[in-house]
Amino acid sequence: MTTAVADAHDAHDEHHGPEKGIRRWLFTTNHKDIGTMYLVFSLIMFFVGGAMALVIRSELMQPGLQFVHPEFFNQMTTMHALIMVFGAVMPAFVGLANWMIPMMIGAPDMALPRMNNWSFWILPVAFGLLLATLFMPGGAPASGWTMYPPLVLQTGDAFPFLIFSVHLMGLSSIMGAINIIVTILNMRAPDMWLLKMPMFVWTWLITAYLLIAVMPVLAGAVTMLLTDQFFGTSFFLAAGGGDPVMFQHIFWFFGHPEVYIMILPAFGIVSEIIPTFSRKPLFGHDSMVYAASSIAFLSFIVWAHHMFTVGMPLSGQMFFMFATMLIAVPTGVKVFNWIATMWKGAMTFETPMLFSLGFVFLFTIGGLSGLMLAIAPADIQYHDSYFVVAHFHYVLVPGSIFSLMAAAYYWLPKWTGYMYNETAGKWHFWTSTFFVNLTFFPMHFLGLAGMPRRIPDYSTQFADFNFMASVGAIGFGLSQLIFVYVLLTAKKGEEASDRVWEAPKGLEWTVPSPAPYHTFDTPPVKRVHEEAFE
Repeated sequence: MTTAVADAHDAHDEHHGPEKGIRRWLFTTNHKDIGTMYLVFSLIMFFVGGAMALVIRSELMQPGLQFVHPEFFNQMTTMHALIMVFGAVMPAFVGLANWMIPMMIGAPDMALPRMNNWSFWILPVAFGLLLATLFMPGGAPASGWTMYPPLVLQTGDAFPFLIFSVHLMGLSSIMGAINIIVTILNMRAPDMWLLKMPMFVWTWLITAYLLIAVMPVLAGAVTMLLTDQFFGTSFFLAAGGGDPVMFQHIFWFFGHPEVYIMILPAFGIVSEIIPTFSRKPLFGHDSMVYAASSIAFLSFIVWAHHMFTVGMPLSGQMFFMFATMLIAVPTGVKVFNWIATMWKGAMTFETPMLFSLGFVFLFTIGGLSGLMLAIAPADIQYHDSYFVVAHFHYVLVPGSIFSLMAAAYYWLPKWTGYMYNETAGKWHFWTSTFFVNLTFFPMHFLGLAGMPRRIPDYSTQFADFNFMASVGAIGFGLSQLIFVYVLLTAKKGEEASDRVWEAPKGLEWTVPSPAPYHTFDTPPVKRVHEEAFE
């Protein structure tokens, strides 16, 4: 009898510990394993998309056609955008959500673990299909990530693979979002009511609702493209009575909330890090929640500010102009609260804090140029120029990417149990900050001088600023190798304490470092009150 009990106990341990070898990663339902796979996948895609960006900037380093044909150049701009948006930024945030949300709310795992496994493994298939288009007759899609008809319908054999790939990405995102919502709403520790949740959890809850709302819209738009191409419909073909501008409306009804899908989790990350290194509670936690919710709501009613040049009526231009400017209010609340959190705090400047400060400062620059683009008569001049490229890269690179770097440095000791190389981390921050500004700040002036987007050649008047931008892009790409070095040497530093940083708040800091394979076997009732910020 005793032997049977012991055998059952061993079987229980075997079932609840990680499997060995490749089976662990193929079949895992553990939120930490799946989070790790998302993060590794997004890092690989970051370098793949970055390599494409370097092709673009190498071609634009000097006037004239240097290295690639114009057709391939357009393929690179399209693939770079699709891979960075859907393959690097979004999976990285989902990976952080998988790793951290159960630990932050006191849950033992995600609510739907098998679906969690599936939502990840769809992604490599989707991007395998997308990257395979580079080797198909006619090449990869060359219509921009927006896939505007009729240009996208001139894609060669790659067209149906593009559509199928986008469908798979959307399916993965919707399943991940459902999982996050169910986990947060149903599996929080007792006594962790909604307004006590950490900001990262709150911003992801809002983001997940955005994903569920808009990914089916994108799926509908690309399905209509598919039927226009192969089944004789004319949704967007003017010759058959369709309207190509209708595609822009449908796409941007997805596309603008998508912008906030890529930045709201970043707001949450920075709202965790700044209080820790300021040794103060987050200023105005509840107002931050309301501001994030307001941004999410307003993101649904500003889509046509991408379309001021399509000939919409004056009343439409006025509405979308003022609605866009209104988003600056809740965004300003967030920036004010971060600054107020730091005000008179006992600040220190470890790598996560440096990346967070870089985020706040440079994201604000991107936001201010966004306000310039919101002004309809001015936007007619800025539209499709390099000013727009400068704007959205200031929002996405120092915005999304810097916040992801901050999160990686902040939680890496909790994941590995060891402190990373702080000197290398600071080198990574300062080189990235210098080169990101050298890359994208000159693009404002290129746009104001009239240089259009997505061109492989240009007149000599744009040569100097393009040279600066290309040097910056190469430097930024190389500086990311420092991050790889930090990751590869992550387990060679000093052992990390459970708290890691000086008195950070949150349930994730109450578990050992490295975090055990299974975190909360029993709900941490008492610890919820001890770890509350306010």
